[in-house]
Amino acid sequence: MRALIVDDSRPIRSYVRLLLEKQGLECMEAENGQEALAVIAQFGVCDLALVDVNMPVMGGLDCVKAMRSVPAMDSMKIMMVTTEADHALIDSALEAGADEYLMKPFDAASLVCKLQMIDIA
Repeated sequence: MRALIVDDSRPIRSYVRLLLEKQGLECMEAENGQEALAVIAQFGVCDLALVDVNMPVMGGLDCVKAMRSVPAMDSMKIMMVTTEADHALIDSALEAGADEYLMKPFDAASLVCKLQMIDIA
């Protein structure tokens, strides 16, 4: 299985990559939503995308909407991974097409639990 980690923070991308690789997922990275769409166009649709909300160029909500507008990405699971705890934002992310929402900071057990909820782990 392949995962795309979309976050403007290199340390966060590295941490998430480490956790996902321990779960047996092959990982790719993008610094923002626009770059994520380019990675998918170049390498194909992933099984999972973990997308931060607040990023430059193209933020997470716009990225999720763009992903969900492409029929080939219908089967891709999308998890928002962010520090934002606003319930309206969580609702917006789910309405945009996110399958799950994970709050930063998180540990390996929290991530694995969320992955199990969306049938990845």
